[in-house]
Amino acid sequence: MALNKNKDLKMYYSISEVAQMFNVAETLLRYWEKEFPNICPQKVGRGVRQYTKDDIEQVRLVYHLVKERGMTLQGARDAIKHNKKGETNRQIEVIEKLKDIRTDLQEISKHLNELV
Repeated sequence: MALNKNKDLKMYYSISEVAQMFNVAETLLRYWEKEFPNICPQKVGRGVRQYTKDDIEQVRLVYHLVKERGMTLQGARDAIKHNKKGETNRQIEVIEKLKDIRTDLQEISKHLNELV
């Protein structure tokens, strides 16, 4: 779910790239776009969506609330609406960092086991 480090320099991402980042269908992203006003990628010629990093963070927030925490769409909308201080965004950042740390620790453990 983390952004590819090589793509961090990109300004815009396609809907297929964003769908791949979160391992969800493009149709789900379009549906969330209708359900959550905070997800609003720019549309260019023939309705092609271009997601910025901010758009992706909004998708990450909805993904976290709906897919990881199991909230209903209404519950997620309410959480976003009442999230004035960005507390949920900070929680997601912490979770992402912890996932990265876990991956690093698993890699270290694997290398240590190979030495034994």
